[in-house]
Amino acid sequence: MRIAVLVSGNGSNLQALIDANLSGQIIGVLSNKADAYALQRAKDANIATAVISHKDYPNRESFDDAMHQQLLAWQVDLVILAGFMRILTPSFVSKWQGKMLNIHPSLLPFYKGVNTHQRVLNTGDRLHGCTVHFVTAELDAGQSIAQSAIQVGLQDSVTSLAQRVHELEHFIYPQVAQWFCTGQLTWQNGQAYFNQKPLERPIQFAQF
Repeated sequence: MRIAVLVSGNGSNLQALIDANLSGQIIGVLSNKADAYALQRAKDANIATAVISHKDYPNRESFDDAMHQQLLAWQVDLVILAGFMRILTPSFVSKWQGKMLNIHPSLLPFYKGVNTHQRVLNTGDRLHGCTVHFVTAELDAGQSIAQSAIQVGLQDSVTSLAQRVHELEHFIYPQVAQWFCTGQLTWQNGQAYFNQKPLERPIQFAQF
């Protein structure tokens, strides 16, 4: 299983995937930002890198097509979004449907989009966490595969929640990627399957 990881920033989830020694191979890391520290993480692990800046393209479609061509050149089987801060076009998503994963810092379907930690604090929710899901054209709306939750404490801030949720992400994202690599997790006709059975609800990891 040949894996490409798309990044825009620090790359802590990329590092977790590298450290997990997946049965699949991360053969490329692609970033839209040349100064993303994630690229250094890839180089340190002897993984090929590519920078495709969205600023070099007149529209999202042409940018996404350039990324698509790079992924084809790498002969990728699985695309993992790890802090990739660009909204993908429906055309790009359709080409990689069922072969592209994302992790979102909330318990989807709650708190799609950005600023999830602040929004949780604003509403006073007592549970927060992260969700790994298949990517579809609608933002953060693809079928959820796995989730892990934490209790929100009275002392929690945006910073502390972000750090605690990151720890969850680093645990569950490699696990889901490994499921895909081993064939335990598949996508058939718009439906996720786990161990050859339709996945009715996201797999819940223990709360932390």
